Amino acid sequence: MLTSEFDYELPPELIAQEPPAVRGTSRMMVLHRSDGRLEHRRVDNLPEYLTPDDLLILNDTRVFPARLQGVWADTRGAVELLLLEPLPPPMGAAGTQESACWRCISGSGRRVRAGQKAVFAEGRLEAEILERGDEGISSVAFRSAEPLMALLETHGLTPVPPYIRRDGDARQTRIDRERYQTIYARETGAVAAPTAGLHFSDALFAALDAKGVRRAYVTLHVGPGTFKPVKCDVLEEHRMEAERYSVPQATAEAVTACRSSGGRVVAVGSTSVRTLETVAAAHGGQIVAAAGASSIFIYPPYRFSATDLMLTNFHLPQSTLIMMVAALVGRERILAAYREAVAERYRFFSYGDCMLIV
Repeated sequence: MLTSEFDYELPPELIAQEPPAVRGTSRMMVLHRSDGRLEHRRVDNLPEYLTPDDLLILNDTRVFPARLQGVWADTRGAVELLLLEPLPPPMGAAGTQESACWRCISGSGRRVRAGQKAVFAEGRLEAEILERGDEGISSVAFRSAEPLMALLETHGLTPVPPYIRRDGDARQTRIDRERYQTIYARETGAVAAPTAGLHFSDALFAALDAKGVRRAYVTLHVGPGTFKPVKCDVLEEHRMEAERYSVPQATAEAVTACRSSGGRVVAVGSTSVRTLETVAAAHGGQIVAAAGASSIFIYPPYRFSATDLMLTNFHLPQSTLIMMVAALVGRERILAAYREAVAERYRFFSYGDCMLIV
């Protein structure tokens, strides 16, 4: 298939720049796969579409403040690092200082090369470029007198997607720290939020509990590849970046019980879908306790093994995410739904409204 077949026109003003004032009040388009029918509801209507036999699968990854802004040690020029994932500690790390090594995306006005050093966190954190890789990704060694994660919590910035414009405003920084995070996040490791989960509030969970809808968790640490454009003209040539995942035994048992009772597995977001389908593909369609790295690329005419319903946000044109939902409902049908969403002035992308596919 051609990547261009998943394009659509989106007025820039529909890209949500901030979350709704109250969590759990977003609009929700409901798309019925049986006949293509659309309904315009709100996310707090979700319990109406579920039964006590259904099972919600949510991704409990936690976004950490992965953006660091500092200066080069020699020129004092500005430099920014986005921490992606930890690497084995540097050889010979010893002494009283904390040492850590990470894959990072670097941003600077100068060419980045091995041996360069930078300073962050008001001088409390030092970094050295160990190796410069492809696409601006480098191996970086950090040294400090304090744990790196503690410094990030104080001095790091929430890595919101590039289409959310930020100018350093303190109010926006506070909003992002609180709202670009699900209320059930607990496993630190993501640099992007599983955004379909941002719609869930305590009140919505209480309503689902009252309906008897169960929930279970997987973990997939979302990386920057989720925003990576598909640069190939033929989408089959695209390769996904691997992301770390785990499925606990309790979740595997919950899925088995759901299937046995005739219930439906309701995946919250593309990351939950990717995790479930990765495990199912490796285990004959079954969900078992597992951990690894997922690089699955789901696009039409993919046949789903573990996902019955999906709650998802509205995705970028020509992205792997819109290709995934097209695989679930059909390309023409999803593009028609997106045209309707534009006409009805839904809010798009991470802080935007959502779609329930039933």
